[in-house]
Amino acid sequence: MPPTATAPDRAALTRFLSSVHPYDSLDAEALNALAPDFRQVDLPADAPVYALGDRLEGLYLIQDGEVEITDENSNPVSLLGPRNSFGERGLLRDGQAVTQARTTAATRLLLLPAEAFHALIASEPAVARFFDRRRADTPRGSDLATSRVETLMAADPVTCAPDTSVQDAAALMRDHHISSLCVTEGDRLEGIVTVRDLSNKVVATGLPADTAIARVMTAAPLTLSPAAVGSDVLHTMMEHRIGHVPITEGGRLVGIVTQTDLTRFQAVSSAELVSRLARADTADEMARVTAEIPRLLVQLVAGGNRHEVVTRLITDIADTATRRLLALAEAQLGPPPVPYLWLACGSQGRQEQTGVSDQDNCLMLDDAVTEAQMPYFADLAKFVSDGLDACGYFHCPGDMMATNPRWCQPVRVWRDYFAGWIARPNPEAQMLASVMFDLRPIGGAAELFRDLQEETLAAASKNSIFVAHMISNSLKHTPPLGLLRGLATIRSGEHRNTVDMKHNGVVPVVDLGRIYALQGRLTEVNTRARLQAAESAGVLSASGGRDLLDAYDLIAETRLNHQVARVRQGAAPDNFLAPGDLSDFERSHLRDAFVVVKTMQSAVGQGKGMLG
Repeated sequence: MPPTATAPDRAALTRFLSSVHPYDSLDAEALNALAPDFRQVDLPADAPVYALGDRLEGLYLIQDGEVEITDENSNPVSLLGPRNSFGERGLLRDGQAVTQARTTAATRLLLLPAEAFHALIASEPAVARFFDRRRADTPRGSDLATSRVETLMAADPVTCAPDTSVQDAAALMRDHHISSLCVTEGDRLEGIVTVRDLSNKVVATGLPADTAIARVMTAAPLTLSPAAVGSDVLHTMMEHRIGHVPITEGGRLVGIVTQTDLTRFQAVSSAELVSRLARADTADEMARVTAEIPRLLVQLVAGGNRHEVVTRLITDIADTATRRLLALAEAQLGPPPVPYLWLACGSQGRQEQTGVSDQDNCLMLDDAVTEAQMPYFADLAKFVSDGLDACGYFHCPGDMMATNPRWCQPVRVWRDYFAGWIARPNPEAQMLASVMFDLRPIGGAAELFRDLQEETLAAASKNSIFVAHMISNSLKHTPPLGLLRGLATIRSGEHRNTVDMKHNGVVPVVDLGRIYALQGRLTEVNTRARLQAAESAGVLSASGGRDLLDAYDLIAETRLNHQVARVRQGAAPDNFLAPGDLSDFERSHLRDAFVVVKTMQSAVGQGKGMLG
């Protein structure tokens, strides 16, 4: 047992456990008997919980804080918050840790010793089922068997009428590169016909080309509903030896799942995309990989992953693409004449990319660089930026890119930039400082930025006038609150009657997180990490921190769910949500979240940020 373990308060522990699955399935007697077995472990931020291969002390349950789980290659597996357990995979194997765990914020853990954990799952079937399900080797979010059919199916399948000729039906399948057609009357499913049907029932028997498809289709085929799961599809296909399952709702055709769809679903994972990008030899080859990001987004959200895990994994793909392009650029241009550092800002810098991202980046060069060497870095920047554009990370409309000579400079110039913005916080300086405070090294010599970041934070936090200007600038993005508990929507233009879930949703919280980081000289860049660090540092009260984190989580997850819905509809993901697409319950909770953000903005604007 870790040396810092203590006995928790029995009554408080029992109340907490009764709100956490699977312990909420235990009767009062069993819960009271279990509670004394738990030990409390308090850890600071960035503290190891266990390392790969360690003998596990037991099962860990997060009561407060956050823990990052990484694999043997230090790739993130999960970012876990309160009420999440970890360590069970190793315990249910040989007792050794199969991952690594480290806190990302001050964290209180509840430790159930290994012996007590094994006794619990032996005596309580509901607990055993819960942990057996969680220890599957397939990462959460890519488990085919338990994913809902609506995440697997192809929406808007190609259809034909019953009187369509077999020749025309065959042409439809050829032109759309598909192996089946759903036969419909209006939107109601009447039957299905496959390439095999045309071969066996038409070609082999010599039926004329104008034969109606109704004569050879399978009438009233087996169907599933959108609420079914992947295992239902697999079992239906195996039992009935079919490769196509129409999806219907109230008799209305809404999609189809084929064996190809199942294969594609299993093939997509962030690790797979990262691996393919790291081996790509051209930007075009990389673009074919990044084109799969929308499908990965659907899969990750459908698997129940938290928004900060989804965006972290999506950002990892952009990071890999950037580093690969840097390597390809060096291979083409030759070794760099002096050390350099490529940095990302914006959503990539904060590790918060979704299905919609442009590029924001810059280059810091060693102070030894000469004017004669600058063309090398101009060529490198163009190679990488154009490559990112080809991969779907479009050129920044504001030209905040390394291709702009202003953002490709020696460290001494960058130091002067930051010093000037802090000393003279005009509107442009405020905007630029906001962007640059989100910088994160991606590839190159990271030491070029380390001292600069610390110096800038220290200088900026001491300048009350600069901080006041930054606070004023951060309040320009306001939550979309309307009168009478409604949501204020965009009044005109292409996105009329929608809410901008980026600029009026997540950005106000991003801005608040940046202010808290500035006030507390916090080096975290990710918004959620900033909020947690601000609470730990006392910049943000415990109650204010919890409320703002809950609000941010709801806003960010609503945004992701909207993007996923767009992808499922065959449209490109965007940030413009129509409130009417939400239920009354969802709209009410979303508005409550915006109220929390507005309240926190008001507190910061009035100089009460620490009061939360």
